[in-house]
Amino acid sequence: MKLPKTYTEDKQAVNVVIETPYKSRNKYAYDKDTGLYKLRKVLPAGLAFPCDMGFIPNTKGGDGDPLDVLILMDELTFPGCVVESRLIGIIKATQKEKGKKAERNDRIIGVPVEMEDSTHIKDISDVSKNKIDAIISFFEYYNAMADKKFKLIEIAGYKSIDKMLKDAMK
Repeated sequence: MKLPKTYTEDKQAVNVVIETPYKSRNKYAYDKDTGLYKLRKVLPAGLAFPCDMGFIPNTKGGDGDPLDVLILMDELTFPGCVVESRLIGIIKATQKEKGKKAERNDRIIGVPVEMEDSTHIKDISDVSKNKIDAIISFFEYYNAMADKKFKLIEIAGYKSIDKMLKDAMK
């Protein structure tokens, strides 16, 4: 499978490839060697992903993987779906495995360009506190299940993403 370009044609948004859909109990990951999606984990009954999880193609974050993006939308997608997205902010956090050094595990937040209900959302401050708290709580619990600690550093607006995206495209 050929991945899309990083930016949309008009350069007003980025393409995000969905790996794990909203409300899924299944955690999928894109396998660049095969171009297929691999089942990585099945969450326990009653637990599901609070939003679509994906990545920005042709980027490389500090962990060596493409930049992670959480897409806020109410409709279901599927692994491999490309969602043109406006980036609105970032949840800066660390993740620490027992006996190891804490590593950054930031989550960029975006909204679909094609979803009319999201046109008013320009910055993460436009998203309800309850939604952001639910995402943070999910990652705290998700990491705890793997014997890791997820610690929030800060929630920052879209301006803080620009440099990260440029660095990740080098």
